[in-house]
Amino acid sequence: MIWNEEMECMPLAERRALQFYRLRNTIRRAYEKIPAYRKKFDEHGVKPDDIKHLADISKLPFTTKEDLRQNYPYGMFAVPMKDIVRVHSSSGTTGKPVVVGYTRKDIDTWAELMARTLCCAGGTSDDIVQVAYGYGLFTGGLGAHYGAEKLGATVVPISGGNTQRQVMIMKDFDVTMLACTPSYSLYIAEVMEEMGVDPRSLKLKAGVFGAEPWTDQMRIEIEKRLCCKAIDIYGLSEIIGPGVSSECENQHGLHVFDDNFFPEIIDSATGNPLPAGEKGELVFTCLTKEAFPVIRFRTRDISRLMFDPCPCGRTHVRMERITGRTDDMLIIRGVNVFPSQIEEILIKTQGVEPHYIIIVDKRGVLDELTVQVEVEERIFSDEVKKMEELQARIAKEIESVLGVSAKIQLVEPKTIERSMGKAKRVIDNRK
Repeated sequence: MIWNEEMECMPLAERRALQFYRLRNTIRRAYEKIPAYRKKFDEHGVKPDDIKHLADISKLPFTTKEDLRQNYPYGMFAVPMKDIVRVHSSSGTTGKPVVVGYTRKDIDTWAELMARTLCCAGGTSDDIVQVAYGYGLFTGGLGAHYGAEKLGATVVPISGGNTQRQVMIMKDFDVTMLACTPSYSLYIAEVMEEMGVDPRSLKLKAGVFGAEPWTDQMRIEIEKRLCCKAIDIYGLSEIIGPGVSSECENQHGLHVFDDNFFPEIIDSATGNPLPAGEKGELVFTCLTKEAFPVIRFRTRDISRLMFDPCPCGRTHVRMERITGRTDDMLIIRGVNVFPSQIEEILIKTQGVEPHYIIIVDKRGVLDELTVQVEVEERIFSDEVKKMEELQARIAKEIESVLGVSAKIQLVEPKTIERSMGKAKRVIDNRK
């Protein structure tokens, strides 16, 4: 099922014309209505009329999270506050939060995009959707909620936490779709096993999982333990929230809803656009946002764009699933290491659970990498020799794949803290 065939299956030439029309309008409004953008454009020596083709977008300056924080709380709004019907914000753990605003039309657009997302995962008006993303200033919960209602599905607005109750509700309410972070879905599966609930006895058919990078190996683990299709979804508070892109049931790249958001891939070091198909930093420009029209926002997420046709019939450009963030990259003794690379190794290793923490310390002048990972109960209860063999095997694989040595600490099952939202995987004590 496709939610909006006109927009999702639009021929490329028509889509390009629509994108350019919307881009010109967005740039003009931002320049006229937002002093921070006018100043940025003027300093960059560019005017809205200089954008004569889609490719001219590269003439525009980037927007960073720091730009948004400097204009806290409402300095990046393009409409008066009387037209703002809702605000959300980022967590603000590293300074002032980013505050985003929505007009009534923006809320309707967001609901439309999340309805498309659920359709991509096989959702229909017959579904019962359990929303276990957090509600509140975080965009996840309300975004999924409004999308499910737009779809005509039944919404169970349970939010995060109280995991035994999540399992009970899923079973008793005949839930067919789950919306939460991938790490929390694994915790739900773990609690389900403790409660003696067989996932095959549930009606759960699909989950839409986002808000943190996750690997194909984690997808395999989720699908095995929850007996449902695990669909990767993507979004950012700064752009709209969830609903920027989504995998379809083919699970081969995420369809960017590029009638609303224009994607680019740049070299994160130089800021220059990269050729089609190359991997780099993802940049988005909002094409339809009224309240908060962000231009060339540097996401720091690493991906590539895919232009080959998808069997589902949607003609959007697709993005490869996020493999990491430029600001999540660890440099260990001169080697670039992404947490997702370590996760991939751990999840493929027999005998360990998909719960881990990466710790980086400084010992004198050298970086020291420690990976704490939970082991299965049967392994933890086994003889010391087998534990040592497992440690050695993981350490050897990490050194072979990543080129760095790591100290492996095997810990007892259920000792690493579970996250109801975005999982914290890295502790860098060098900072």
